[in-house]
Amino acid sequence: MKIRRPRLLIVDDEADMLRLLSRSVGQDLDCDIQTAGNGADALALFEEQSFDLALLDIRMPGGMDGLQLLEELQRRRPGFTVIMMTAFGAIEVAVSAIRKGAYDFITKPFDHADLIHHLQNALERNRLLSENQKLKAQVRQAETFHGLVGISPPLQAVCDSLEMLGKSDVTVLITGASGTGKNLAARALHDLSSRREGPFVRVSCPTVPENILESELFGYAQGAFTHAVADRRGLFQEADGGTIFLDEIGDVSPAIQAKLLQVLEDKEFRPLGRTRSVRVDVRVVAATNSNLKARMETGEFREDLYYRLCVVEVHMPSLGERPEDIPVLVDHFLERHSLDLGGDPKRLAPALMAQFAQHTWPGNVRELENLVKRGVVMSGGEEVTAEAVGWQAAACVADLDTTDLTTIAYREAKQDVLSQFNRRYIREALEKTGGNVTQAARLSRIERQSFQQIMRKYDIRSEPFRTGAKK
Repeated sequence: MKIRRPRLLIVDDEADMLRLLSRSVGQDLDCDIQTAGNGADALALFEEQSFDLALLDIRMPGGMDGLQLLEELQRRRPGFTVIMMTAFGAIEVAVSAIRKGAYDFITKPFDHADLIHHLQNALERNRLLSENQKLKAQVRQAETFHGLVGISPPLQAVCDSLEMLGKSDVTVLITGASGTGKNLAARALHDLSSRREGPFVRVSCPTVPENILESELFGYAQGAFTHAVADRRGLFQEADGGTIFLDEIGDVSPAIQAKLLQVLEDKEFRPLGRTRSVRVDVRVVAATNSNLKARMETGEFREDLYYRLCVVEVHMPSLGERPEDIPVLVDHFLERHSLDLGGDPKRLAPALMAQFAQHTWPGNVRELENLVKRGVVMSGGEEVTAEAVGWQAAACVADLDTTDLTTIAYREAKQDVLSQFNRRYIREALEKTGGNVTQAARLSRIERQSFQQIMRKYDIRSEPFRTGAKK
């Protein structure tokens, strides 16, 4: 397979500079080079070709200068790698370019070797970003098993069981609370089986009235009852050669239970109004959120049917049993529902993630997905907040004197206190030293590198303190 050479776009309003750069860079860098003398031509080339890197002059006369072109390129391809060229002494403009999304800048007149070094670093950045995206895709694939998302041991145990059971044709009973993914597990069993090319028929037993369920499952002959104006195949016949999924099997009546037992034992049944039985080749998968053993003791559920259905049981864990999956599920749902709305994936506010970690999730994964979906729709910006999902924001420990502490999760309260302490301490140290980071670190009795790491974490810069203003 032939590897595509990197593509470099050089934009400068001076024709001589374009020729010089194109020739000199082409000698030492293995890449395809395109040039443009203004922003409009550059955008036209950008639309026609897939570039890996752009080298832009900041000062360009006309309708669009280098900074405006940079902003437009970033709007069309967020994260696109751009190096800016600027005249000596215009460093403040270059810094502005970095804030607008440029990867790096180089000052004119520049040394050729230095320029090549900057370009090579930028291309290496592209390579690392590409590898990172591939790794993320692999991780997402590893986190998702036929629609079941998570990395927790309880969920992985379920996935292992489904994979093994998919190779057989045994009847499976899937148990678990509402919203835990029983439907996905049933579908996975079908997709992993030799019946995957056959039909998958889902029957939601509680949603079909009892007097209709029998005819829906087993079909009927013309004239079997008042409105039976023609023969009708039942859902078991529709599932012939595939899988029938009986969802919430615990809600069916004793009469239906008896006919289901016959199908499981003999692989045949008699439609309403017919005198001959119909044979079917169907795998039965059932699910319930109720305790069938308790219903057996009260006589509500047949014991013989239970043991026919429960050849193997797969229990779906509640979300409370797999809390480590919450961040994975949140990212999955944020990406899915953001894309459904035609936008880039949004992110969850850290405070809301902390609230999610403390929530009991009575509705399990379904409740979590519905909240995330609501947040994506209702949030005006890139971040989904508590207000967007219809929750109240967690109380802040800054109001300790007026706050009931039992309403604040311990870990969240501790994190908030540490955050406030770090911000105040670093700012006071910088204020006392007039923004001198080295002296502030010495005053704090920590390494300068550690002091700078804390500054970066809390987005604190030293410049404002040099003028006496607080940030």
